[in-house]
Amino acid sequence: MPDAIEDKIRLVLDGQILSDSDELCDFTLAQQNEAIEAKGIQPTASSTYIPICHKTVTYVVAAVLFNNNHEVLMMQEAKASCAGKWYLPAGRVEPNENLVDAVKREVLEETGLIMEPTSLIMVECASGSWFRFVMTGHVTGGTLKTPEQANSESLQACWVNNVEDLSLRSNDIIPLIQRGRDYLTGIAAPWHPCLLPMTKPRTKLYLRLIVCIKKKATNRLHVLISEKTALHLPICEINPNRNLHSTLHKFMVEIFGDNVAQHRPHGLFSVEFSGGEGGDGLCFTLLVSFRPPLEEVPIIGKYVWHELPQNLAESLTARLPRNMTIPLNVVR
Repeated sequence: MPDAIEDKIRLVLDGQILSDSDELCDFTLAQQNEAIEAKGIQPTASSTYIPICHKTVTYVVAAVLFNNNHEVLMMQEAKASCAGKWYLPAGRVEPNENLVDAVKREVLEETGLIMEPTSLIMVECASGSWFRFVMTGHVTGGTLKTPEQANSESLQACWVNNVEDLSLRSNDIIPLIQRGRDYLTGIAAPWHPCLLPMTKPRTKLYLRLIVCIKKKATNRLHVLISEKTALHLPICEINPNRNLHSTLHKFMVEIFGDNVAQHRPHGLFSVEFSGGEGGDGLCFTLLVSFRPPLEEVPIIGKYVWHELPQNLAESLTARLPRNMTIPLNVVR
């Protein structure tokens, strides 16, 4: 069975989908609610929560695209609440729509251009039920939308050198544009491989962890494995009414106790999204590393450390530096 775990980690490192079932969840909303009720605190989310697109969960896509002159593609808003303001091509994912199709649709509707997505460059979440998936890619066709083609989607689109010269709908897109520019120009290289969301039926919102640590006695890298059911990478349900950092912290406490040692969430290895196929859920695979050695990090739950073979350990270690995973930005 450890070989199967190693195969799963290889798949994750290669940006491939895992076949884990929903039944492997180690820390459900029901269990999270029981844990906080034991402390006399009222739960913030129903144990029976189901993500339903446009109703109980909001998914948004945004595109950061550049031309050969390093100008970014912008569109002018038509909505009454922000008419005339400028923003990245972006919008809500429709029911039964996957994320790649959604960003291509938004770019075409708002700018008149055809986009071929190549990679996620950031995922953002505000509470556990609002998610924005920021992608970059190439323009492969279409015609830039002019003011004469204005409609309810947008007034026009154009390539912009300095977005701060525009009247923006919100400044929240400035760091997205900067990250896209850095990624495409290779500043602060190396960067993560190209990674796009993968379609995988999910009925809930999940957070899967790859937790790594070094053993002081051998200097070998180990990863955490759950033994609660079949051996698998630890996975928990995301609380829709709390920020994702809160969900991660509660899960780490569940595994390591209240005095969990210093650790660092790095970023995402993969994004699995239902797109209406078997539900409106998702699963993030997040890389986490401990600073102290294995000998100083006790486990209180049904989990064990598994030593990785050297070649796999080197591949995983190579993904620990900055920019080698997709940032998961928690918006407060």
